[in-house]
Amino acid sequence: MKHWKVTYLILAINVIVVVLMFFVQSFSSLRNQAYLYIRFGAQYGPLVSNGEWYRVITAIFVHGGLLHLLFNSYALFYFGNIVESIYGVEKFVFIYLLTGVVGNLATQFLYYRAISVGASGSIFGLVGVLFALGFRRDTPFFMRQFTGYTLLPMIIFNIVYGFIPGSGINNAAHIGGFVTGMALGYIMTPRPAYSFWKKSITIVWKTVALLCAGLVVLCFILLVGFSTR
Repeated sequence: MKHWKVTYLILAINVIVVVLMFFVQSFSSLRNQAYLYIRFGAQYGPLVSNGEWYRVITAIFVHGGLLHLLFNSYALFYFGNIVESIYGVEKFVFIYLLTGVVGNLATQFLYYRAISVGASGSIFGLVGVLFALGFRRDTPFFMRQFTGYTLLPMIIFNIVYGFIPGSGINNAAHIGGFVTGMALGYIMTPRPAYSFWKKSITIVWKTVALLCAGLVVLCFILLVGFSTR
């Protein structure tokens, strides 16, 4: 039976968060944009250092407006579908969360006083996985069209553009996610091909994916219950 892709679930969550932000801003007394982002889970260095560690995860699902959401949604739809099809649901969940977290940890150190939102670290993590996959000897030839050097112009453009003053792009998250994704692309294999060990490996990855999903839910619970008011 065909399953509903996690990529689409993440897209739906991102849209729901932005819609909720819009309604809160429109129908409440909360008008300050920065504070709105904070309330919905944005990353802000001093708050993370003060014990709100879960913001390095919740910030992945928060976006700074419609255009930010649209750009990231397009990239996630394209790269997410490819990576999820190659690696399967369980590995995709792990890749997406880990690369996003590492990107946000880089943000914590390099942009400590900045308010950071968005899935850019995770998306660049997916790009890093595909980039590294293009240099593996076991990568099927039909995957070469969207792996390896074919991604280089897009990678260079986005990183260079991110260094332009006033661009508003978080290159710490981009580079942190990308480097982590490259490492995962080199060490992780696509879906297991041999049936005699596929079942046990799948159980392990299903457990990992469930733990990742549970961690995300926990972080939003902590955000609602214990964040700075």
